[in-house]
Amino acid sequence: MSDLPTPQDADETALFSECWDAVLSYADLCTAGSMTARRLADEAFTLGVRRLRAEGTAVRGPGRRPARLPVVPELLTAVRETAAVWEGEGQGQGLDPDLRLWLNSDAAARYAGPPLTRPVALRGLRDMPEADASLLWLAEVEALPLSVVARRLGLDPQTVGTELEQVRVLFRERCHRAHRDTPLDAECRSYARLLDAVTRSPGAEEPEDLSRHLATCVPCAEAAACLRLTGGALPAALAGGVVGWGGLAYLERRRRAAEVRLGAGGPGRTGPGDPDRDASRGRVVRGGLLAAAGLISVVALGASLMPFGGSDGDEGAAAHDDQRPVAAPSAARPGHAPSRSAAPATTRTVPVSPSPSTPKTRTRHATPSPRHRSTASASAAAPAPTATSSHAPTCQVAYHLDDQWSDGFQATLTVTTDDALADWRLAWTFDDGQRIGQTWDATSHQSGSQVTASAKSYNKSVAAHGSFAFGFVGTHDGANDDPRAFTLNGERCAVK
Repeated sequence: MSDLPTPQDADETALFSECWDAVLSYADLCTAGSMTARRLADEAFTLGVRRLRAEGTAVRGPGRRPARLPVVPELLTAVRETAAVWEGEGQGQGLDPDLRLWLNSDAAARYAGPPLTRPVALRGLRDMPEADASLLWLAEVEALPLSVVARRLGLDPQTVGTELEQVRVLFRERCHRAHRDTPLDAECRSYARLLDAVTRSPGAEEPEDLSRHLATCVPCAEAAACLRLTGGALPAALAGGVVGWGGLAYLERRRRAAEVRLGAGGPGRTGPGDPDRDASRGRVVRGGLLAAAGLISVVALGASLMPFGGSDGDEGAAAHDDQRPVAAPSAARPGHAPSRSAAPATTRTVPVSPSPSTPKTRTRHATPSPRHRSTASASAAAPAPTATSSHAPTCQVAYHLDDQWSDGFQATLTVTTDDALADWRLAWTFDDGQRIGQTWDATSHQSGSQVTASAKSYNKSVAAHGSFAFGFVGTHDGANDDPRAFTLNGERCAVK
């Protein structure tokens, strides 16, 4: 285990405490166990701090630092690079399996390739003054309330909101310039001006031909996510473009950690304008997650660029987010890591997008609607005489509605099987026009109201009386009753 650097002064001591939590959180996503996560975090933190010091500037000092990421994303980059070194040296056994696939893909190679081919968000953030870039990252990705951001950066709490709006515009300009400088083919260049115009105007409608182009072009889809400042997509564009693998899962973890660490919405929050501002921050972050996922999901599926469901190499399926916040950092030096609670490896947390009127925490256990309850009961009592339901079910499905907002929802399905399985395929029916979107730990397909989820390469085998789980985000328009008519490999399942 590496020797963690000793803080040189009180400022570094405070900064180490603040940054260690972020480093350990991302290292936890990248690994398959707590001990490996701690070792990866130790090595990456040491590498990152030494790199910052070697640049000839204090780790936490005033002024503008050209061509360098802010401290937190710089340390997260060190985590990703340390994981790549482990994999390259044949020591990647403790890394997440899908991260290992990603590290050996063209998507990972972009981060170390020619500067003009790197993700637009990474180049745009690096091109900003360090103070502006830090404000943008802490507010948008770390999901800290503006009052806390102002205190950390020494800004005026009364004007930090206005400064953030200006910094967002600056980031857009830097990303626009980075996109123009990217070596683009003729088709991409023909859409560059239209893309700028559409994303600059909040009410502009996206032409159909541009939508088709964004669905198949990685550089243009990345640029669109960075240039569109409305709709709350900016946090996801930043996390996905700068962190790379596991960016969206990291973003959700930081939002949850900030809520717990700061007691978001609690009675102890004081200060002019803080409660409303903090609630708005949580809504913007959640909105950005699903909005950005919808914009570039098709591209990411093929390129394994971001953690979206849909392929065995998809990094989103590998983000081990235990649906628990990472412990808040203490004032002690980073060598004392927060404790980690155990959780099933197949349970993940993914981005969600709530309605502005919805509270920040809205998790509930789903119960079947009266219509579905009666259907399920009748089915269990007297199965229809079909080939797939002529005997007692050998599987049970628990459908859990994790979160719901105005036009979307997040759900988890847990299936218990009496029989051993070498592969599995779960099918069900939606009655209210729901559409399934990003999926993790399964590959999904939908035709009308019928949805099928099939196993990934790493979770095909299930022991007798064992269980498996997967989750997804979806959209709805009005009603959102629980699905029905579950079948496992063509055999009817009971509903718990």
